[in-house]
Amino acid sequence: MASEVDVDLRDRAEAWLADDPDPASRQELRELIDRLPATAAELRDRFAGPLTFGTAGLRGPLRAGPNGMNLAVVTQAAAGLVAWLAAQGGRGPLIIGYDARHGSREFAERTARVATGAGREALLMPRTLPTPVLAYAVRALDAVAGVMVTASHNPPQDNGYKVYLGAQLGGPAGDGAQIVPPADAGIEAAIRAVGSLAAVPLGEPGTVLADDFSEGYVREAAGVLTAGGPRDLTIAYTPLHGVGGETLAAAFERAGFGAPAIVADQQEPDPEFPTVNFPNPEEPGAMDHLLELAARNDADLAIANDPDADRCAVAVPTASGWRPLRGDELGVLLADHLIRRGVTGTYATTIVSSSLLGRLCAARGVPYAETLTGFKWIVRAAEELAFGYEEALGYCVAPAMVRDKDGITAALTVAELAAQLRTEGRTLGDRLDELAAEFGVHATDQLSVRVDDLAEIGLAMGRARQNPPSTLLGSPVTEVADLLPENDVLTFRTDTTRVVIRPSGTEPKLKAYLEVVAPVAEGDLATARTTAAAALATLRGEIAAVLGV
Repeated sequence: MASEVDVDLRDRAEAWLADDPDPASRQELRELIDRLPATAAELRDRFAGPLTFGTAGLRGPLRAGPNGMNLAVVTQAAAGLVAWLAAQGGRGPLIIGYDARHGSREFAERTARVATGAGREALLMPRTLPTPVLAYAVRALDAVAGVMVTASHNPPQDNGYKVYLGAQLGGPAGDGAQIVPPADAGIEAAIRAVGSLAAVPLGEPGTVLADDFSEGYVREAAGVLTAGGPRDLTIAYTPLHGVGGETLAAAFERAGFGAPAIVADQQEPDPEFPTVNFPNPEEPGAMDHLLELAARNDADLAIANDPDADRCAVAVPTASGWRPLRGDELGVLLADHLIRRGVTGTYATTIVSSSLLGRLCAARGVPYAETLTGFKWIVRAAEELAFGYEEALGYCVAPAMVRDKDGITAALTVAELAAQLRTEGRTLGDRLDELAAEFGVHATDQLSVRVDDLAEIGLAMGRARQNPPSTLLGSPVTEVADLLPENDVLTFRTDTTRVVIRPSGTEPKLKAYLEVVAPVAEGDLATARTTAAAALATLRGEIAAVLGV
């Protein structure tokens, strides 16, 4: 006899199946239901709860059921979003972009039909394009909001749904930026209020923008650079099987650079990401093909975008081979470059990024702001924002154009810097050395723990709160800052060390961000770097013990 749990699970699955608009998803659920109780664990996971519409929108595995990305969930999300926009009095079109992941175009087209069915004008991107182009379009077309269907650098089995607000509802600092509270909670409530999906009216497909729409983005991206500056640089590039290649190549050509050499087997969009274990340039091995190409071409610079091209990774040649720059290193190089160019406004980063940007801004007399993690907060640090970055390879070098991280304008800007330094017989590494000599070596690292059970993250955070360290690297902990209940973030500081611990907002990971500052005595950078690296390794072990991981 079936248990009460199995009966309830079957009833919920049957009810969902009856309202699911996608024949393929209905068939997928039908097979799982018919195989109960053998499939009970799988069904329980799919019906554990709906994907929550948070400040990163939706993100999850492609599968049938409420706890997955599928046509039913997207229909419900789109209906809730357009209802919320109407309730806020928002006027103007909804613009929709999509990447090359499985289901992305279908989800975008469904969103457009839900919008028009509710009486809202819908503008659809003409083809797969980078996330920064969508963020740009929200501002350029004075849209009430934008939707980008992407899971960024998540595994191939995932997809997602990000929402941007125009100036009407986002305010000047949030024009074209990702949503923040309370908008996320309001949209989530509107989604939950959607009734039967069969009753959601579907309208016309919307207006597909002209195929050359992205040329406006390319023109403005190239215009971010100083006109007539040095452009003599050999560049190797990969879009990592994503959608950034065509747009980046066009922007580099328009800016006056020679065409980058592109990793051939990663050049075309491919939702399976076949040559990498994980399509994130931060992950070990993800840039191997790029670095091989850079070495073969004797390149000056190697650049990678993540699959939706909102992140930018850079590697530089050294005497011992190619070295990827950390996000904090590239962030301070870009900030330093923009300050030297005379770009005015506030320079911002997050509480988990290196403290070096703050010291640089203080020394240069430049306004500085520090925010919670996420670009939705960085771009709202100040209305007159000059630059923002996060250590996870996200950079906003042109906030008046794109109020979000943008891997293409970041790539252009670092290429401009490298070309300028090249004319002086210097490199990006040389400039990092100069900054380290001035401010000390700010060495950063990350302890990242991927979990199968999200409860493990809560347990580890609980251990750190209940038994915080009294010393780190032999020095007394001078500050323990806990941001609960507003944010699940814990910070420990000593006079030369900082540790910030938090759960990831987009992946099943617990992250500890480590920083050690080592002074440079009598110009001896080598000793300072060796000291800092050893200290980071020790600190990593100490924090792992605190977390019990």
